[in-house]
Amino acid sequence: MTQSSRSVASPRVVNIADLREIAFRRTPAAVFDYLDGGAEGEVTLRENCRVFEDVTFRPRQAVAFAECNFRTRVLGYDLALPFMLAPVGYSRMMHPAGEVAAARAAGTAGTAYILSTISGYQLEEVKAASTGPVFYQLYLMGGREAAESTLERARVAGFAALVVTVDTAVSGIRERDYRNGMRELVSGGPFDKIPFLPHILSHPRWLISFLLDGGLPALPNVVIPGKGPMKLIDVAAALAESTVTWSDLTWIRKVWKGPIIVKGVLTADDAQRSADEGAAAIVVSNHGGRQLDCVPSSLRVLPEIAKAVSGQTEVLMDGGIRRGSDVIKALCLGARAVLCGRAYAYGLAAAGEAGINRAIEILLADLDRTMRLLGCASVAELDRSYVNVPSSWHAD
Repeated sequence: MTQSSRSVASPRVVNIADLREIAFRRTPAAVFDYLDGGAEGEVTLRENCRVFEDVTFRPRQAVAFAECNFRTRVLGYDLALPFMLAPVGYSRMMHPAGEVAAARAAGTAGTAYILSTISGYQLEEVKAASTGPVFYQLYLMGGREAAESTLERARVAGFAALVVTVDTAVSGIRERDYRNGMRELVSGGPFDKIPFLPHILSHPRWLISFLLDGGLPALPNVVIPGKGPMKLIDVAAALAESTVTWSDLTWIRKVWKGPIIVKGVLTADDAQRSADEGAAAIVVSNHGGRQLDCVPSSLRVLPEIAKAVSGQTEVLMDGGIRRGSDVIKALCLGARAVLCGRAYAYGLAAAGEAGINRAIEILLADLDRTMRLLGCASVAELDRSYVNVPSSWHAD
């Protein structure tokens, strides 16, 4: 067992916040803040987590059962857990194992993994690492021709579904990244990097593993015809030129014959439009507070959206999930399952695959304990009767 594996297995690592603290210590500021930060004043980032405090439980007492059933069904796939691992870009920068480790950990746990377009590993490698379903998250970076080639590769590799992110008309301004010189470190010349190097050099273990892994790779799943894989320096500009519109979904449905999930929905109108456009599922999401600041938390708008599209399409949610009790509250308010991003990414940055496994263990233990104390034996039985919500929510 490596030193990092021993640290995340320590009795002191009892929640996701503990993994976050280890990730903070082990990665340079530019890397940690990329993972941890949000857009502008980070109002939505904070609210995504805080809003769970507004929802309280209504337990059924004097109830006992032998075991809890956490199984749910998403897009026809039976999952052992009601949470999946969300797409996290630049995962290989957090730890060399990156997306491969995340896919393997998800498969071992019996749940699904969603691979970001901004991945340092080829999608074929990632799919081969998992024993469970793997979905591909699509940005239209590099244009339609590049996307069509990637989607064909994903089809051949056996990806189970396509996740189309619709909330990135431009990249949100993440002020921590500017202060840490993320752009200069990624794409600047030697002299541009100098002011930001001290903190990188103060994390020699991370730096050595990063350099041994080859540094920042090009994006192997964004192959531009005639030019090859897109370089990381082109990502921000490429996002600004790759906005997904409703008309694009018509084209995407022709190219991708499998189920499509629309990610980034925050209103009932957009949820209904997604269903009308043939989405098999939607993800209620504000991109983890990383795009438009001061939009509502995902949990706050979840009941309205779930009610609007009830029976028409499956409803998933992400944003602010740090505990198993957060998962349960989202399920009570209408989500079929949730996506966890930062919760497992902190584990990845802390200790690679061992850290992801520990994050999943923590969330699973939380789920089991909370379900037993709630007096509910199966996540399939969870509904709004198990929670209290603020009176201002009752109109939803």
